[in-house]
This record gives sequence, C-alpha cells and structure tokens, in this order.
Amino acid sequence: MDELAGAVREARACRLCAPHLPYGPRPILQIDRRARILLVSQAPGRRAHQSGIPFDDRSGDRLRAWLGLDRAAFYDPDILGILPIGFCYPGHGTRGDLLPRPECAPTWHARLLALMPELRLTLLIGRPAQARYLPEARPATLTEVVRRYRDYLPDRFPLPHPSPRNGPWLLSNRWFERDVLPALRAEVRRARGRS
Repeated sequence: MDELAGAVREARACRLCAPHLPYGPRPILQIDRRARILLVSQAPGRRAHQSGIPFDDRSGDRLRAWLGLDRAAFYDPDILGILPIGFCYPGHGTRGDLLPRPECAPTWHARLLALMPELRLTLLIGRPAQARYLPEARPATLTEVVRRYRDYLPDRFPLPHPSPRNGPWLLSNRWFERDVLPALRAEVRRARGRS
C-alpha cells in the first residue's frame, strides 16, 4: 500500500476527539505528494461537515477569488493540499464556529507533511494556523502578521479567514485587497510553476 494513501485513510478514520465533537467526527483533508501549495486552515465548517467538501461555501468562493484559482484547480490535489488544524467540524459557539480541537494537528500534521515533498508555498489562514506555523510572529495580531506577509516568504503566506464574518476586518483594512492580494496571486502562480 502507498504510504501516503495509507496515512490519509488513517487520518480520515480518526476518532480521537469524537467525544468532544457535537456532530461527530468527519475528518476532511485533501493531500497528494505532488501538491505544490498547502492551505492550512482552521477547521471545516458546518457545510463542509455535511458535504465532505472543504470550503464549499461563501468562504471558499472568496478564498478562490483571493488565490486566483477556479474550483477545478482548487480541488485538484496535485495542485493544492488542504490540511486544517482540526480535521473535523468543532461545532458552533456564541461568536461563530468553535476553535479547532487541539489534538488533531500534533497527531497528524508532521506525518502527513513528511509525505508531501513538492510543497513550495504554505498558506496560513487565520490565527490557529499562524500560531502553529509562524511561531516567530507571536504575539502579533492577525492584522500585523498579514501586513508583514513578506517577512515569511518565499514558503509561507499568512491570510485572514475568508469568512463573511470577517467583512468588517476587510473593510477597515483596504490595504489587504490593494497590496496583499496581487502578491498572493503572484506567489500562487510561482508555486504552480506559472510565473
């Protein structure tokens, strides 16, 4: 059996935090050894939990527009891997979805990342991903980290979450669309070998 396929099968069968998941476990990830771009996000949302498809909602529409990728490229595991900090929907809290479960990333990430040798760019969406993969950025705010995206290139690129709930942040940080998104699209093209 292929080592990556076996690891993905095990990850998708994971029940480690089942007692803490109000809707039960349904690990959602997308990886392939040929992927050149990795998207590390927070955790699947309710719609993804229902469909089994990551970013199959308005957040995904916005994210694909930010990246300059159509749905076919976004869901092509040869191009883009998706490895959330928490693989399962954690449930809903008073201010949106709950934070990802803490067991998932330490259990699975290192093993799966070791099987993805072609990665050129890791997109770090939201604070949980940035806290794990940009330890040098702590204790900076998300705004400070995203504003200093050049400090983490060429292999890491921090982003806010594309959720509609972040509309106020986007409105008060117009520099993100003007300055960061063109650079992001250029880095995505570079990582794909389409500079």
